Amino acid sequence: MKYYAGLDVSLKETFLSIVNETGQVVKEGFALSDLESLSTFLKESGFKYEKAGIESGQLSISLCKGLSKKGFPMVCVDARHMAAVLKAQAINKNDRNDGRGIAQMMRVGLYKEVQIKSDRSCEEKIILGSRRQLVKNRQQLMLTIRGLLKIYGIKIGTQSQFSIKVRGAIEDLSQDVILSMEGLLKALEAIDVSLQDITKKLIEIGKKDEDCLLLMTVPGVGTITAMTYKGVLDDPKRFENSETVGAYLGLTPRQYSSGETNRHGSISKMGPKECRNLLYESAFVFLTRSNTSSKLKKWGLKLVKKKGMKKAVVAVARKLSVIMHRMLIERKEFCHK
Repeated sequence: MKYYAGLDVSLKETFLSIVNETGQVVKEGFALSDLESLSTFLKESGFKYEKAGIESGQLSISLCKGLSKKGFPMVCVDARHMAAVLKAQAINKNDRNDGRGIAQMMRVGLYKEVQIKSDRSCEEKIILGSRRQLVKNRQQLMLTIRGLLKIYGIKIGTQSQFSIKVRGAIEDLSQDVILSMEGLLKALEAIDVSLQDITKKLIEIGKKDEDCLLLMTVPGVGTITAMTYKGVLDDPKRFENSETVGAYLGLTPRQYSSGETNRHGSISKMGPKECRNLLYESAFVFLTRSNTSSKLKKWGLKLVKKKGMKKAVVAVARKLSVIMHRMLIERKEFCHK
């Protein structure tokens, strides 16, 4: 008899449901959402599992890796795909129905598997995510300071020597205002130091990484873009066709086809947003600032005249995502011809 398990994970507890090959529930219950508790529950059942499914989420990477090391055949399932299937299976959404639904999906093979990132990819994701948050906080603090000083008619322009300009502008204000501004400026300066340290570390990693150095031969692609792209793909060989990378990153048009109706809309934007935004920036630099000539640039500039800059940037970004994947697979630098 074959057995399948479904794990509906929440932050504190996980509901586990085990079904046999005929779809009959043989065991189910709650366990704490930690590796040992889940492993104990699955082992105590005494069944040999064909598959054990878990929804993609914050805890899915660590739980999938940990349970796989303990010998369980774990499968991480796309959350969006799973939500649509579970909604069709049960009217009421609760932990029990979700756990049973996941187990049944494992049994019939009705799921879309998600690639579990490697340890190195997870480390790079944390570094890039930390830098991204610091940049966001820095921008927010600067906007707050500018906004508050406009009460007194003080306008702070460029970011160059921002703290010096602010301190010079508030010299004649009350001590309470100066104290408040100093608190914000000190926080901003602390963020600047951390941001410089993380950026320096990223550049060091990029200089030693062969994949990043290869990707950076593309005009407009820098260390941050290269590392983000590489981290999103993780293992380039998991994409059999390079064209699918554009769709994975949400850079291909949506399509609706039914009967005689066939519509193509804007791009799906379903993939990782940060990587997509960085590819937009790289494509814009590639078209406007790159001095090198290439077939891709000529094609992109023709598209600018025909469709406008915005659509041309999106199209070139999709092309770059495909080309960069082929570069990683074939281990070749960007071709300018």
